[in-house]
Amino acid sequence: MKVERRWAGVMVGVAMVALVGVAVSTAKLSFEPDKNALTFTYHRESGDNYISQTLSIKNTNAGSVVPVLAFTAFDRLGHRLPGVQVRTVYGSDSGRLVVPYGWGYDILRFSGSGEHQVYDVRVTVAHLATAKVRANIHPVTTQPLDAAGHVVSKFSRFTAVRVTNTDAFAVSVRVAYLVYDQPAEGETQQAISVTPIGGLVRVPADGTAVVKVTGDAARAVARYSDGPAVSVKAYDSQ
Repeated sequence: MKVERRWAGVMVGVAMVALVGVAVSTAKLSFEPDKNALTFTYHRESGDNYISQTLSIKNTNAGSVVPVLAFTAFDRLGHRLPGVQVRTVYGSDSGRLVVPYGWGYDILRFSGSGEHQVYDVRVTVAHLATAKVRANIHPVTTQPLDAAGHVVSKFSRFTAVRVTNTDAFAVSVRVAYLVYDQPAEGETQQAISVTPIGGLVRVPADGTAVVKVTGDAARAVARYSDGPAVSVKAYDSQ
C-alpha cells in the first residue's frame, strides 16, 4: 500500500534544525581552510514529516567555508552503485552552499540506474574555500505571502516569500521551492523539482527581506499548488 506522505517535506528534523552551526564571534576571519576539518553523515531517513536523504556537514575550520563535494552512492550491502548520479539541493556539489563553523546540511537527490537502492554515500571534498560571507547562527525562516502581503500556506499559490534573519549580523541566502515525490513503500522520499526563487538575497541583521515569485518559480508554484508535498527553504550562499 502506498503511504500518504504529503507532509514529509515539511521540515528538517529536530536534530537537523540544530545543525545550523555555532558561528565564530568575528564576522570575517582570514584562515586557510582544511579539507580534513569537514566530516559528513548521511541520513537516509529522518522519520515521518521530516526530510529524507539529508547530509550533515560538520565543519571544524575557524569559520564559514564553501565546499565542492563529490559523491559515490552505495547500496545496503556496501556495493557501489555506478549508475547513480548524486546531486544536491543547496549546492554543496557546486560551490553554492556556505557552511558555518559547527554544523550545516544539504539535501541529496539520486537519479539513474539503482537510484532507489541507495543506502549510503561516500563524500569527497574536491575543493574548499573560505567563505566571503558569514553564515547564519540561527535558521533563516521563510513565510509564503499572497499578493496582499498576508502569510499563506506553502501549498497555496503564493506570490512572494518573506525571509527572516534573527541574527545580529546580515546574511546572504538563496531561496528554493522544493517539490517531493510520493515514494513507494520502503523507498525514501526525495525532491523531484527544485526551483530557485529570486537570486542571492541579503537579509539585514534582525530583519527581513521579501523575494518576489516570478518566472520559473511562479510557474512551478502554479503547477504544484494544492498538490504534492512541497517546502520553501532558505540556505546560506554567496
